[in-house]
Amino acid sequence: MTIMVHARRLCRLAATTALLALSMASSNAADPIKVGFSMPLTGSLAVTGKPALLATQIWAEDVNARGGLLGRPIELVFYDDQSNPALVPGIYSKLLDVDRVDIAVPGYSTNMTAPFMPTAIARNLLVVSYFCLALNDQFHYPRYFSMVPFGPQPKISLSKGFFDIAAAQTPKPETVAVISADAEFAQNAAEGARENLRSHGFKIVFDRTYPPNTVDFSPIIRSVQASAPDIVYVASYPADGAGLVRAAHELQLKTKMFGGSMVGMQSTPLRMQLGTLLNGVVHHDFWVPDPKLMFPGIEAFLAKYQARAAGAGVDPLGYYAPPYAYARMQVIEEAIDATHTLDADKLAGYLREHVHPTIVGDLKFGADGEWSKSGVLFVQYQGISGNDLEQFRKPGTYVVLAPDEFRSNAKLIYPYTKTRE
Repeated sequence: MTIMVHARRLCRLAATTALLALSMASSNAADPIKVGFSMPLTGSLAVTGKPALLATQIWAEDVNARGGLLGRPIELVFYDDQSNPALVPGIYSKLLDVDRVDIAVPGYSTNMTAPFMPTAIARNLLVVSYFCLALNDQFHYPRYFSMVPFGPQPKISLSKGFFDIAAAQTPKPETVAVISADAEFAQNAAEGARENLRSHGFKIVFDRTYPPNTVDFSPIIRSVQASAPDIVYVASYPADGAGLVRAAHELQLKTKMFGGSMVGMQSTPLRMQLGTLLNGVVHHDFWVPDPKLMFPGIEAFLAKYQARAAGAGVDPLGYYAPPYAYARMQVIEEAIDATHTLDADKLAGYLREHVHPTIVGDLKFGADGEWSKSGVLFVQYQGISGNDLEQFRKPGTYVVLAPDEFRSNAKLIYPYTKTRE
């Protein structure tokens, strides 16, 4: 009888242990997948960082509404990097060592992602960057992927359309002024611009770099005017790009094409501030509301984003950065869902080998994690009157000039001075 009692006790203990193990496994399975990142929510890059955060939050909510990933909900853990690269390494140390995030994704821009790369490489992390220009040129890190449509030659692609458009004009322009901020993105852009302009036989008559904290751009524009270039190419950030546009208008800059790689010109609040001063400016973009660019899912995403934009105090339209912030998380989600793992090597392998459908179109990654094909647009602002928001919802405000597959029916207004007539 003693043996029978002992046996029953052992059975009960085994059953209790099994139930406890099952409960613990169930609890662990329900633990959230923590996605950690920094984002510029204050400082000069917040105009893009805050909309990107909202887009990422919408993605997490969409995934959780579908039941999460790997049977687990998504939890976002993020900190404001204040648009200050020096803060980035410390933020990721906290995310990885204190918050114990499962996936660490970089923040916005080349300047803010470069300080993250040594940590990512040392810890063998998956890196899906967001709006970085040729960052992996210096690392060749095999787990790096870029969410921006620069294609296999990022520095070249960023300005190629600008100079192709100029070279197609009759008579063909001959001389170029290059203006660039003294920062990593702008210098990479200017380097590519010099290569593109030389390939078309253009001659540089002015080439100047300005400090990022410059506030008065009149002296620069006066110097440009004195060199009398046919084309003016600018590589700038939001505040300085706006300053250069204002100075060009105030000083009645005489040139045939003006624009280039002007980060921030795609921001709706900045567009509204500048209003008619933007007419005639030709610059790069990644998405505009043209019928040829209505990829599956983009309209549904923008409807969600725009419904919440006012409450979040961000770009009310969200045409530029938000779709790519959402698409970045889409490709990560797809890789996790397909491989059933969070292992960086397996996720990287999947991302390299497949075509990925996103709200910004189908994409495939190539060498150094860049897109296998460039999708950089060059658009010209036309017909802007006043500072009204509604005009910026319309396709005609943004005339797509390149590439050919997305070209609008309207033509380039040329020369630039014609927009002031």
